[in-house]
Amino acid sequence: MPLPLYLLAMAVFAMGTSEFMLSGLLPDIASDLDVTVGTAGVLTSAFAIGMIVGAPLVAAFARNWSRRSSLLGFILAFSAAHVAGALTASFPVLIATRIVAALANAGFLAVALTAAAALVPPDKKGRALAVLLSGTTVATIAGVPGGSVLGTLLGWRATFWAVAALCLPAALGVLKGIPTGRGQAETTGGPALRAELAQLTRPALIAVMLLGALVNAATFASFTFFAPVVTGTAGLGELWISVVLVLFGAGSLLGVTVAGRLSDRRPRLVLATGGPLLLIGWPSLALLADEPVALFTLVFLQGALSFALGSTLITRVLYEAAGAPTMAGSYATAALNVGAAAGPLIAAATLSTPAGNLGPLWASCVLVAVALLIAFPLRAVVAAGRSTEVLQ
Repeated sequence: MPLPLYLLAMAVFAMGTSEFMLSGLLPDIASDLDVTVGTAGVLTSAFAIGMIVGAPLVAAFARNWSRRSSLLGFILAFSAAHVAGALTASFPVLIATRIVAALANAGFLAVALTAAAALVPPDKKGRALAVLLSGTTVATIAGVPGGSVLGTLLGWRATFWAVAALCLPAALGVLKGIPTGRGQAETTGGPALRAELAQLTRPALIAVMLLGALVNAATFASFTFFAPVVTGTAGLGELWISVVLVLFGAGSLLGVTVAGRLSDRRPRLVLATGGPLLLIGWPSLALLADEPVALFTLVFLQGALSFALGSTLITRVLYEAAGAPTMAGSYATAALNVGAAAGPLIAAATLSTPAGNLGPLWASCVLVAVALLIAFPLRAVVAAGRSTEVLQ
């Protein structure tokens, strides 16, 4: 894999740390800004909504910019938003900074996904995506738990300052590692924007985007509210939240790495094996969450299965959107973040039910079940080794 791909992954690490770190900080943010934990969970959804809206809009706006200029501008804007978030004492303002950060993240990831696919041969998109997403999984292993510990020791604002600082070496990496050149649309020599947007009318592309969104919704539904499960249901101290996040992140790194080796040529194997296991795992975690050993083991396994399945489906989005060379990354980003927005909202609603802290885990089970019910009649399309557009 080419060096620039790893530099992009370093920037994704900084952004992934920010996107996921709130799962360990929600109780402190809620207390400091005088809102409920469920209301604080809206911060995760606000970030995801910003990415949903921002991914196609920002990608379309920046398609005539050089990739290096686009990536550098987005990461600097992301850093500035975190400085503002660290300084505010207003919950609405904090939500606004998360939306601005999300727009920057959306633009960066949309361009980065397209750039990653362009850096490798056409049949290596899955492996390139695995390297790029490794930045996210390493963030869940090191960045997010580190942010949780930092928040516990110094307050949640310290984590925002840390992310802002973390963006600076990542920006330098982009500046030094990504070649300058013409605008993306000119470089790819691809179709006009209208033709690229027309790809969204293809049923196969819509299907894999929907499935990717559902699986990611299940992931975020539980991930966002791991903290109350650890401290409430399992009865462990706050520092154990970081342990759970590390385990989930380690599992996600394993899952995305294995899937990266299989998603180009054998997506059927990943989906047919990972889907049912993921469905079994969420209710098992809900039933055994009060046993620390079972909690730790199942969190690791669910991290691996969630990211293996999710990254494979997002790879399928890139294949199905092959006719949209500058916009494909934004379609993949939008699919991921529709799930990331919906999952915490659905999960937050379950916290006031008799299920309590375990409600998000049951919500994840339902979301995966819906995805599998949709995927089964579409399995020939979803698990195709190449773009169905190529096969037609």
